[in-house]
Amino acid sequence: MSRISVRGFAVASATAVTTVGAVVGVAAGGTPAADDNNFEAAAADTTLLADIPAGQQAQVQTASLTQQADAQASAADAAAKKSAEESARLQAAKDAKSKKQAAEDRLEAEREAEKKKKEEAERASRSSVRDASSFSAQGSYSVADVQAMARQMVPADQFQCFSNIVNHESTWNYRATNPSSGAYGLMQALPGHKMSSAGADWQTNPATQIKWGLSYMDGRYGSPCGAWSFWQANNWY
Repeated sequence: MSRISVRGFAVASATAVTTVGAVVGVAAGGTPAADDNNFEAAAADTTLLADIPAGQQAQVQTASLTQQADAQASAADAAAKKSAEESARLQAAKDAKSKKQAAEDRLEAEREAEKKKKEEAERASRSSVRDASSFSAQGSYSVADVQAMARQMVPADQFQCFSNIVNHESTWNYRATNPSSGAYGLMQALPGHKMSSAGADWQTNPATQIKWGLSYMDGRYGSPCGAWSFWQANNWY
């Protein structure tokens, strides 16, 4: 009986199969055990189906098919496991992204709520202040009188900054005059007549000066505290 080469294994030309191990190796696509130059040596060690007693041939074939099925099942299990692991990895990444987005959304919502709360507090503070025209005119005003006016006209959260500037500029003297520059009043407006935009009585009414000062600080620096920050860095505002 002649022998032919099938992926490095010796088989009978018509009816032969290799031993059980060789059959499984071919079915699984394994790497040949020997190259073509060593084929004859490999073939010499191969058991042909024809060499196996007839009564045992069916058992050998059954065992071979069983091992092939086991090998295929094992490969399928491995593929399924790999697919499950990849799915789990993708799901974990998706969950992590969702949690991160949820955390960012929650933080943004908290920031917006805090911003809204602050704005409402500022509006409430500003709505509670008195206008300059609501004060009765007097012949003169003490420092305590002027400070009391300012407390009622300047938003509570801005009063200390406003007070710091007035302390440095005029020590709360609404008639303070700089002989060199001509700056005048609580905020040392330069020139002093700029305060006429707040009222014609700007020279004698501290409430008018306070009104002008607030408008100036808000317009140029955003707030008295913004003006105070600038003053600290430059010693003027």
